[in-house]
Amino acid sequence: MKTSLSPACPPLTQRPSPHFNERPAGAVISLLVIHNISLPAGCFASAPQQGSYVDALFCGTLDCNANPTFADLQGVTVAAHCVIWRDGSIFQYVPFDKRAWHAGPSEFAGRANCNDFSIGIELEGSDNLPYTERQYQSLITLSRYLLARYKDISPERIVGHSDIAPGRKTDPGPAFDWLAYRAALECCSK
Repeated sequence: MKTSLSPACPPLTQRPSPHFNERPAGAVISLLVIHNISLPAGCFASAPQQGSYVDALFCGTLDCNANPTFADLQGVTVAAHCVIWRDGSIFQYVPFDKRAWHAGPSEFAGRANCNDFSIGIELEGSDNLPYTERQYQSLITLSRYLLARYKDISPERIVGHSDIAPGRKTDPGPAFDWLAYRAALECCSK
């Protein structure tokens, strides 16, 4: 007799963000969006920590005077459901059943407003710098959990921010290894 256990949720450090709201009535979570983020661009926290610039942005406490490149972030209210840091640890900012403000103007398969029906995962990184092996392992573990929990998310409905906002967004960029990531998900779905 073959027994199938649902994948467990990986450890998540809870960091509540105010940048979310309820999903529209009847909305079904059916899309997973992979992003990247670094503040300032190309700079990474020495360790995931409360108070890093990314953490502060998502928690609504970023001092936009701390760095000249933050001027455009004044008044921005944004957060993904989770951030996977360079060391593979995961902070959760928004519960998965809530609408995080991560995608902005977006469309997938003819449907606009991807925040309504998606989960957003940020990788600490940038388009052209390789992500870490620990990040991939955490992303794979978290993705397996989400695929098991939300049956309307399929491997074909896992996309990059660039796929739902072409011309406006480029992440997760060419450094993201889609082939290896998808192969790791496929091996467990059989």
